[in-house]
Amino acid sequence: MARNEVGSYKSGFVTIIGSPNVGKSTLMNYMVGEKVSIVSERAQTTRNRIAGIVTRNGYQIVFLDTPGVTGAKNRLGEYMLKVAYDSLNDVECILFITDALRGIGDMDEVLLADIRRRAGDTPVIAAINKTDRATLDDIETVRSRLEKESFIRRILPISASTGRNVDKLEEEIKHCLIEGPQYYPDDYITDQPMRIITAEIIREKALKLLRQEIPHGIGVDIEKIELREDGINDVMAAIYCERESHKGIIIGHGGAMLKKIGSAARPEIETLFGTKVNLKLWVKVRPDWRNSASALRELGYTFD
Repeated sequence: MARNEVGSYKSGFVTIIGSPNVGKSTLMNYMVGEKVSIVSERAQTTRNRIAGIVTRNGYQIVFLDTPGVTGAKNRLGEYMLKVAYDSLNDVECILFITDALRGIGDMDEVLLADIRRRAGDTPVIAAINKTDRATLDDIETVRSRLEKESFIRRILPISASTGRNVDKLEEEIKHCLIEGPQYYPDDYITDQPMRIITAEIIREKALKLLRQEIPHGIGVDIEKIELREDGINDVMAAIYCERESHKGIIIGHGGAMLKKIGSAARPEIETLFGTKVNLKLWVKVRPDWRNSASALRELGYTFD
């Protein structure tokens, strides 16, 4: 059970925000110690606000990994923007992530302006990510730009993939926590239901295997999870796409691609469930589902 007493115990919520593909999910997964948010080289992989929970001796950090902020082109995009910006409210710290390789781009500038306007008294820490692949000049160029923002409390160069300076980043975040309860039990690493995590695992594998062949119009709906008497979980999932031509690519010749997606996802789902899993996938065409309120609700995206 989670402790409710406060006393010397510290806790708090931390929003991780940044442009698409700067490494927000990679960083949260590293700090949590397990994968709770899917990672892809493709931008805007994260669609929902995913909570990753770090519990240490004397404190607990609840990270909110948000969708990469970019211009909304459909209702799903509007939802993702709302999730990202709503996550700036009522938190103990805002963690702004930028990419040392790309530098400060137009979307970073928009985000900095929004954080400047919305943060109020909330501490803001900036992390310059991907320093393991950047030059010192790259890092200093980003740092010098961020140093112009008086609302940023601390700037740290990090590498979410190698762990460089992540311990120092956690220490900085710890200073932002306040006396409060332990919100989640010691063994919790996320607040996401099993059904949502399962869907995200499948979507991650589909994005990686399909690469640039299919645009972001992929959604996954877990239609059934049922535990058999023999201890095997039957998981039935539908992959949504927007065009008939996309359906053929996702299925592949003789069902080869769909089998690859299932084979890649199954081990992680089995680890999640702690049982053997019988995973069955099929593909459904739902034109323009990213602009459909009912489809978005079915797939777990809601403005409520």
